[in-house]
Amino acid sequence: MPDTLKFEVGDIPHRDCSQRLGLLSLPGRRPIDTPHYFAVSSRGCVPHLSQDMMKGNTGIKGIYAALEDSLQEDALLVIGPRRHPPVPARAANTNAGISIQTAWGFSTLESDDYVEAVQRLRPDIALGMADYEYSKRPGVKRVEKMGDRTLAWFHDMVASLGDESNELPQVALFAPVLPIEAGQQSDYLNTLQEDLADRVSGWVLYDAASIDAIPTAMRHLPRFALTDIRGPHEILDQVSLGVDAFVLSFIGDATDAGIALTFTFPGLELSESRSQLALGIDMWSTMHVSDVSPLVEECTCYACKNHHRAFIRHLLDTKEMLAWVLLQIHNHHALDVFFANVGQSIRRGTFERDCELFNKAFQRDLPVTTGKGP
Repeated sequence: MPDTLKFEVGDIPHRDCSQRLGLLSLPGRRPIDTPHYFAVSSRGCVPHLSQDMMKGNTGIKGIYAALEDSLQEDALLVIGPRRHPPVPARAANTNAGISIQTAWGFSTLESDDYVEAVQRLRPDIALGMADYEYSKRPGVKRVEKMGDRTLAWFHDMVASLGDESNELPQVALFAPVLPIEAGQQSDYLNTLQEDLADRVSGWVLYDAASIDAIPTAMRHLPRFALTDIRGPHEILDQVSLGVDAFVLSFIGDATDAGIALTFTFPGLELSESRSQLALGIDMWSTMHVSDVSPLVEECTCYACKNHHRAFIRHLLDTKEMLAWVLLQIHNHHALDVFFANVGQSIRRGTFERDCELFNKAFQRDLPVTTGKGP
């Protein structure tokens, strides 16, 4: 692992459990306690947030950017070849690269071009290209190629970055764990362990269950998930499997829909007569027209400290961009608090019990919006 990236796994009361605490740190960046999340960027920024607004009014510490989009440089930057969630491409991957969709249509991102972009952009973390087609289930012959192609692409990246001057900022490389059975990618993973272990700084997962395929000697490395997560229940499910960092598109989806997230972890214990609580509130509802309370009582985010529901409802109704800015600030803050509480729960040794309480207290799906997005 390069000297630039450090990941320390913390002690927890019950060592027989899979969930874990960690500290991810790089020079010049704020350390990130894990489990935690990375904000999704689009065309250079986190949607609805200017860089000064993000820096001054959110707790976002890390950003995931895809080479399909453009980039911003502020928080800890992770770059990958595909946006998240990905747009299924029409063409199949080839030995040269993967099929992607850009702002100009479908194209092929070749391994050499991806490596060159990583060398020029100098992200903190670069995810290796994986021979994985999101919209298709691989057949037997397809599976045989996946490990070979992924290994070849990762080896190209290691070789190119290894020839650089020591004066350049170092890039930490995360190797893909393919979303197939462990035995089907054993040759690929064993080669990584035997030949490239000193250049693998972490793992990128496309299926949380594939954690079991990670070689035992390399299980201490950070695990970065590009999995399909649609709400906090699935986050907890994957934290329990040992995932350290997430890219969460549902935060932006909730913001676009005009939903303010209101869930807390672990949540209140409900009596049997009470129904489950919603994960958020639909700010398009007319019930908020004259409501001068904050989005969430006692929330310390910029939106809740300075504005009320009636104002945000008015902004939505008049299609003012500020409505989605305030909701985006609040929703990212809600996830900051959520992950902080998850970490405290793991530290106390009450995580499994707290997850049961959360599952009983909150509905699994986000509420349905009654309005239109920006």
